[in-house]
Order: sequence, then structure tokens, then C-alpha cells
Amino acid sequence: MKPIAIYGAGGLGREVLMLVRQINEYQGYWNPIGFFDDNLLEGKMVDGIPVLGNISGLNSHKEALTIVIALGDPVSKRNAFQKIANPAISFATLVHPSVQLAGYQDFRIGEGSIIGSGNIITVGVSIGRHVLINLNNTIGHDVAIADFASVMPGCNISGEVVIKEGVYVGTGAAIINRVTIDCYAKIGAGAVVLNDIAENTTAVGVPAKTVTNQ
Repeated sequence: MKPIAIYGAGGLGREVLMLVRQINEYQGYWNPIGFFDDNLLEGKMVDGIPVLGNISGLNSHKEALTIVIALGDPVSKRNAFQKIANPAISFATLVHPSVQLAGYQDFRIGEGSIIGSGNIITVGVSIGRHVLINLNNTIGHDVAIADFASVMPGCNISGEVVIKEGVYVGTGAAIINRVTIDCYAKIGAGAVVLNDIAENTTAVGVPAKTVTNQ
């Protein structure tokens, strides 16, 4: 089995560990050896595996190691990725076995991305690097989701939507066809997005309206 470590030992990190273990029930591919986390002491046990160190420890790791960044906030995720400078590190792409995926229809997914259980992903979908697709989302035809974006549980994304780099889509949001969400915008939980959303803004409500600049 191939060793894998998780960067981030919070709630999402523990969920990613659960995902790795569920993948292993079907494939037996990964050996989760521990977490890296900047806020926990080395040696602390989290859900049965140890904290191996912080970002410095990850950068000084001598042997080849596959990791996944388990951070929900897109900016934090991007910043963590940019701090990893160890050529021995590669990034896992994790897809839960329950995901309904039309992979024969030009589906693309970048390294480091995570797709949790219960997702339905239809045809012509493109997912970038280090994207989080959390639990029980539907993603329609020809959707494009760029690097570092995070889609929280229970979202419905209709066809031909463009979600640009670093967008955060809150729990239970709905995005109608052909809408573009620009870079590092945030969509509030339960929002219904009917129109394009500008970069670095936050939109909430039904229908979603911009309430603040970040």
C-alpha cells in the first residue's frame, strides 16, 4: 500500500482520513501514516494516526510521500500549497467509490482534488487542482471548477457554470445554468445564484446579492 499523509488535522482532515479508509475498503491502495498540521504538537494522535510535524517537517521529509491538503478555505489551501517546496512530495487525487461519475464523457480532474461521498457528476465536467467537492452535491453538464475552489455539502450546480479559482460555495447553495463565479468570491450557505458574481465578493440570499467586498 502506498503511504499517504494529510495536511490539516481538523474536522475536514479527519473526514479525509475517513475517505481514505473507505477507498481502501474497495481498493486497498493507501496506507495513511499521519497528519501534518501547524497547530498541533508532533506525536499527538488524531483518529488513530499521529501528527508527524508541521509545514517545516513536511518540507524536510526525506522520502517520497503523497499528501492531500485538507483545508476548506480556498485561500488557506492555496497558501499551504505555495509553502510546500519539497520535491519528494506529490499530491493524491481522492474520489469516493460512491461517486456517480460519467468518466467516459470527457471528465477531467487535477491533482490534489477531493470528491467526497454521494456526489453526482455528469458529462463534460472539468475540475482543477486542489478542489474540494464535499458531500452530496450535484454538478451538471460542462461545469468548469478551477484550482483551489471548495464546494461545501448539498450544493446544486447546474450546467455550464464556471467556478473560477479559489471560489467558496457554501452549504446548500444552488447555482443556475451558465453563471460565472469569479475568482475568490464566496457564496453563502443556502444562496440561489441567478447572475454572475464578481471576484473577491460575497453573495448571500435568495436570489443571491453581493453584500460585501472581501
